[in-house]
Amino acid sequence: MGMECLVLGAGQEVGKSCVVVTINGKRIMFDCGMHMGYDDHRRYPDFSLISKSRDFDHSLDCVIITHFHLDHVGALPYFTEVCGYNGPIYMTYPTKALAPLMLEDFRKVLVDRRGEEEQFTSLHILQCMNKVIPVNLKQTVQVDDDLQIRAYYAGHVLGAAMFYAKVGDSAMVYTGDYNMTPDRHLGAAQIDRLQLDLLITESTYATTIRDSKYAREREFLKAVHKCVAGGGKVLIPTFALGRAQELCILLDDYWERMNLKVPIYFSAGLTIQANMYYKMLISWTSQKVKETYATRNAFDFKHASHINACLQVKSNIVGAFVQALCPLIVYDDDVCTSISIIVISGSFVASLIFHNFDRSLINAPGPCVLFATPGMISGGFSLEVFKQWAPCEMNLVTLPGYCVAGTVGHKLMSGKPTKIDLDKDTQIDVRCKSFKAINPVLEVRAWRSRSVVFPEHTCPHTDSKGIMDLVKFLSPKNVILVHGEKPKMGSLKERIQSELRIPCYLPANCDTVCIPSTICVKAHASDAFIRSCLNPNFRFLKRSKEDNSYEVSRNTNATATLEVNDERIAEGILIMEKGKKARVVHQDDLLLMLGQKKHDVQFAYCCPAQLDNLEETRNRDDALSLTNKCSWLQLLFKELSNYLSGVNIQDLGEHLQVESFLVSVCLKDNCPYRITDHTKKESATVFFCCTWSAADEKLAREIISAMERFNLSGN
Repeated sequence: MGMECLVLGAGQEVGKSCVVVTINGKRIMFDCGMHMGYDDHRRYPDFSLISKSRDFDHSLDCVIITHFHLDHVGALPYFTEVCGYNGPIYMTYPTKALAPLMLEDFRKVLVDRRGEEEQFTSLHILQCMNKVIPVNLKQTVQVDDDLQIRAYYAGHVLGAAMFYAKVGDSAMVYTGDYNMTPDRHLGAAQIDRLQLDLLITESTYATTIRDSKYAREREFLKAVHKCVAGGGKVLIPTFALGRAQELCILLDDYWERMNLKVPIYFSAGLTIQANMYYKMLISWTSQKVKETYATRNAFDFKHASHINACLQVKSNIVGAFVQALCPLIVYDDDVCTSISIIVISGSFVASLIFHNFDRSLINAPGPCVLFATPGMISGGFSLEVFKQWAPCEMNLVTLPGYCVAGTVGHKLMSGKPTKIDLDKDTQIDVRCKSFKAINPVLEVRAWRSRSVVFPEHTCPHTDSKGIMDLVKFLSPKNVILVHGEKPKMGSLKERIQSELRIPCYLPANCDTVCIPSTICVKAHASDAFIRSCLNPNFRFLKRSKEDNSYEVSRNTNATATLEVNDERIAEGILIMEKGKKARVVHQDDLLLMLGQKKHDVQFAYCCPAQLDNLEETRNRDDALSLTNKCSWLQLLFKELSNYLSGVNIQDLGEHLQVESFLVSVCLKDNCPYRITDHTKKESATVFFCCTWSAADEKLAREIISAMERFNLSGN
């Protein structure tokens, strides 16, 4: 029995991560995400492939979620509350805290703003989260008697984890998204060296090798500073959790050093609550953040403050305007309350009171930096602002993360569009032109003469070097690549197979990969087998001081010593019957079970040996006497003793014995075990009959080969 890996999402694409792995009969779903680029049946994984009858509780042993991004958790409420899965769900404590914020924000954008049909409700999200069992890092969780799982720090975003799963002797790791290099607010991925049959790893940047992080950050900050200095507006579409905090730390530090007074706005209301969780979960952040926490919390941004609605605001920046945020969902038992948020940076002179955001302020004069969700410009406030700011030559947009196919962000990154069609009725005037890339992973485009920067230094995914380092460190027996683009995944597959000599697969969605695995069988041992293991098994060996091996030694002057070894080898028979536990029995037990008697297989061979004085002996006495038989046996004993110096050879009178190997002089003219060789002179040959058991076949071959080369001499 091996492993089966059914890929329901992220097969040769980025988005909708969902992989179902069967390990020795145990079935685990890793991640349950949605695809941000589709609004039809392709948005969710095809759960019918798990169970045609939709009996998911009996088809799955558990569900594991690696982190809170929607392409990894977005379909979970639909799977549990609509499809009816009620089994255990595991994720880390931060993921359980932050996932409902992401899910509710997405639901509101989908239903309240786009007017799409509701796939799951706010109540569904709450009920889904009530089924979650949170886990700590490196905590071994026994799902049932056979299946155990363990979470490891993955970097990427707060609470992200790689998951180890083991059933019997078969083990695997599913990475989810991870980062092998630390950034400002999170550390690098960490995992123990494990014995694995399978590693399933993301491959978002399968062929990308990042250059200096600091050089990329300088380019990013330079582009932002140049834009605001020229009076332009900077749009940073980002998911409110993870990249928003990373970029805020970067910009907050730069604003402080450069003494900039340009306001920084957050449009994502849930960022406020997210920052609260970041402050509470300092132990999950980078070492630098933890070390400075006593004197300053890195998430208390000086130049980006959070102000509630119905709040009096003053501004001394001429033409400054206020941007309102998307609603922040605050959970009070089973009630969801919408609270409007305004986030402003800078000092103020004008007295303004806002109850609701007036979207006409989007085009108010003056420079600013705006963080808006979602990160891929797939809808929501970031798309609304993009529509207004895209045609203006003074403005700048940055895309700090990967954008899946079908989103506006992906269209910006993958081409040079002058117009982008949202639907049959909506077209955005972009009029972009390309600039030379700042570096291999920092792509630059323009609205007319202004740049659109893609600062992938902030991307939380590992690059190809990080993937190769992880695979080399873990050295699994097999690797499966998911969450990547097919051409790039193909290149990485070739590297893994050629450089690391590890079989690698890149299945498409709905494909199944079968992986051989180690199988552990628990067997009952019979009393007779146990007694046979305890009984002594003596072997008597003669060894010279100069030779301690079984090899040829012709040193007849060596002093022989007798060594006694007790080699207790457990030799039994494994019996596996359908519907019964496996058993290991002694051979006598098996004979009784079968009602049979013991049969020993014996081998026989009549071996020729040359004798120098055989003609002289025959001239004195035509008939072979018992004395001659004994003398030839003594000559053979002498030769064998020299040849097998470390083996105990017993002289039993009419035959010699070594283990089960018996040899005696053959007096028959037509022995049935003799092979006649007409090239040899039979008058100078004496024959020895040899018998032995199958267990000593190797020893018998060695002795017979030596005997055929011997030239027995009575001198």
